[in-house]
Amino acid sequence: MTVPYQSATTQHITAANGTTYAYREFGQVESEATPVVLFVHLAATLENWDPRLVDQIGAHHRVIAFDNQGVGGSTGRVPHSIKGMATSALAFIDALGLKRIKLFSFSLGGFIAQEVVEQRPELVEKLVLTGTGGRGGAGISQVVGVTFADIARSFFARTDPKRYLFFNHDAEGGAAAREFLTSINGRTLDKDKPMSFPGFLTQLAAIYRWGKMPKAPLASFITMPTLIANGDVDRMVPTENSYELHHRIPGSELVISENSGHGGVFQYHREFGARLVGFLADEN
Repeated sequence: MTVPYQSATTQHITAANGTTYAYREFGQVESEATPVVLFVHLAATLENWDPRLVDQIGAHHRVIAFDNQGVGGSTGRVPHSIKGMATSALAFIDALGLKRIKLFSFSLGGFIAQEVVEQRPELVEKLVLTGTGGRGGAGISQVVGVTFADIARSFFARTDPKRYLFFNHDAEGGAAAREFLTSINGRTLDKDKPMSFPGFLTQLAAIYRWGKMPKAPLASFITMPTLIANGDVDRMVPTENSYELHHRIPGSELVISENSGHGGVFQYHREFGARLVGFLADEN
């Protein structure tokens, strides 16, 4: 049975750390193969995954999206560090009894994903890092300034901040943003709680500190098959970080989408989705 993302029921599970996590399982929910776990972006909840992309994964896999500690419908407070967010994510994965996962991450989720792999490399069978960069990467500590500048711009334009944060500031970017926002806002029932403003600020502060830290020895712990993707003009996490990840992670694959920004994987959801499905396939 295939469950579309927009129809997936929100469930809750309490982990050993005392946090009750909100999550949704969709796609091939009865599959006993290695599931795909989704790590989402800054200020995002369960409502921020684009069904146009994640349902392509769900056509072939059991997929799990979740709110990390202090986010959306999950209890507790947002951890003050990326490493702490990774520890919390692992508590959720352990609560579900998962021994192996395939990990798809976007933006902040990619920072957390790298810390998860560093803490427990044997857990992750395949790794996907999109719209993200390595610890101490170029421009990552400047995400705070870029975020607030585009929030202000969106306020005066009376639109969602993701219009400017995720997509180029031209007509093509505007069209892609409208399609994306329509897609993620399609759910009408059982909607998640919004991100709290204090939690958002905590995430931003953690990103700033993570961007100032020394680079991690990625090749020493990211040894699983890895797919890296981004737009060619990412203003939030500069695209040069994706090239650097590719250079520093042996055997990794790199996809750079033309004329797109931070949300390039959503703008080109058909093309990237096909590449993603092929990468995640068990025979890969």
